[in-house]
Amino acid sequence: MFQALTNLFKRLFSRPRGSSLVDPDEMFFDAYNLSSFRAEQFEGRLEKPIGKRSLYGLLGFFVLIISAFGYQIWDLQIAEGAAYRLKSEQNRLKHTLIFAERGRILDRNGVELAWNEPVSGDEVSKRVYTDLPGFGHLLGYVSYPQKDKAGNYFSYEFEGKDGVEKQYAARLGGVNGIKITETDVHGEVESESVLEPPAHGEDLTLSVDAEIQSVLYKGMQDLAGKVGFEGGAAVIMDIRTGELLAMTSFPEYKSQVLSDGEDRAEIARYNSSKQSVFLNRVAAGVYTPGSIVKPFVATAALTEKIIDPAKQILSTGSISIPNPYVKGKDTVFSDWKAHGWVDMRHAIAVSSNVYFYVVGGGYKDQAGLGITRLEKYFRMFGFGSSTGIDLPSENIGTIPNPEWKARNFDGEAWRLGDTYFTSIGQYGMQVTPLQAVRAISAVANGGSLRTPSLVAGNHLESVRLAVAASDLRVVREGMRIGALEGTARALNVPYVQVAGKTGTAELGVSKEKVNSWVMGFFPYQEPRYAFIVMMEKGPRQNLTGAAFVMRGLLDWMAVHRKEYLDGSQ
Repeated sequence: MFQALTNLFKRLFSRPRGSSLVDPDEMFFDAYNLSSFRAEQFEGRLEKPIGKRSLYGLLGFFVLIISAFGYQIWDLQIAEGAAYRLKSEQNRLKHTLIFAERGRILDRNGVELAWNEPVSGDEVSKRVYTDLPGFGHLLGYVSYPQKDKAGNYFSYEFEGKDGVEKQYAARLGGVNGIKITETDVHGEVESESVLEPPAHGEDLTLSVDAEIQSVLYKGMQDLAGKVGFEGGAAVIMDIRTGELLAMTSFPEYKSQVLSDGEDRAEIARYNSSKQSVFLNRVAAGVYTPGSIVKPFVATAALTEKIIDPAKQILSTGSISIPNPYVKGKDTVFSDWKAHGWVDMRHAIAVSSNVYFYVVGGGYKDQAGLGITRLEKYFRMFGFGSSTGIDLPSENIGTIPNPEWKARNFDGEAWRLGDTYFTSIGQYGMQVTPLQAVRAISAVANGGSLRTPSLVAGNHLESVRLAVAASDLRVVREGMRIGALEGTARALNVPYVQVAGKTGTAELGVSKEKVNSWVMGFFPYQEPRYAFIVMMEKGPRQNLTGAAFVMRGLLDWMAVHRKEYLDGSQ
């Protein structure tokens, strides 16, 4: 059979052109020895051989396939060889981030407030915060670089979420580096090298004293627990530089809890609390100030020459003016007690409402400032605007005026009584504790309105107020009398001379709740530090307020921080 096929191909390819494909005598050359044909298997049937075109087509097909494979081999080995070789090498080289260490946050004495603790492998270091109370809102917290379900990072940076961590994120954060790890075919590490070293974040030294801040916070916390205040804020400011020695808000969140994100129950408690745990009451909380505005009203009256500071005004417990709505009936504006005859210094010291009604709005033959000039001087001392503190956010509060009233009370006209109430820090006036401490710092330092700062040595701009030093001296003298024998006498301590002013702001229609304030500065003769303590929404009948917290701090400082009391630090 094989020989017959061989002969057939020889004849096929050796025949001259035009000759017959098969001779008649060759049709049955391989069937001579067959006794019979099996028709069911097509035996005995005449078949034609495969034509040249078919064979050439088959040959061309195989040539095409071989050419295609050859081209692919050429493309892989020669044209794209270098690229594929690089990919092959890169499959062995793993690029790994080297996370930059976040800078530490320190207090003015070098006490660590936020730092890092390394963990195993190439993981991100753990951010750790001080367990001293009172630092939640000041420090803020961070979120970590994030991984997907496969364990691969899809975000590579710490993100500051609040406080100093957010405000100084660029300075604290640094820049991540890159490490190359070479592995074998089994994934085993053969070598490692640093391609780009990380640039670690800078340490940040704050102006605050950690222990003073914690004592202030504990004082507010303890008073709130005993009396029933809902919150509080305290801040101490260097009147020469604007640096804050303390800034704390009660209640607070724990920075560690929010950064770790593991204590779901505690985080849920923060979110559901009616005490606004996330509110930084120092910079973002706005409160009715009450009588702490009286030193600024006094400064305005002196600057505008409304009244001589020695002139006395009689307080019998109230003044009355004609009721604008009911003819023949008077509207009564009460003092908190009958003070008798008081001049400006003693009006500040005893916090006479009647005196400041008169100089604020006028009464009988005594001219008053009026709401336009009241607003002017409140704004001059920084109320109603941002303080410029280096924190992510703050509130600017409200200074009421005729336009504000018309906008909020269906077009109602401004009345004299509105001016009276604004003169004593009531009605619609809203301020932040930070604005208040900045304002009283300007009184203490002779008229420079400084920008508060939380970073040591970061002395920001100040504005020189258009007020006379002699007028500010009158106000300071009134505040000193207030600490000696007036409403701030809780601050009359033997180890340092303090000037002070208290305020009790009535809240709501029922006036069952009050905000308790105390502000002042020390040492009196050469002032260095101004302070504010505000206790929020306490019971009206309570007699223990913000001054109690400040007195507790002063007593502690007399033992542990004497250098601040004599102004040497």
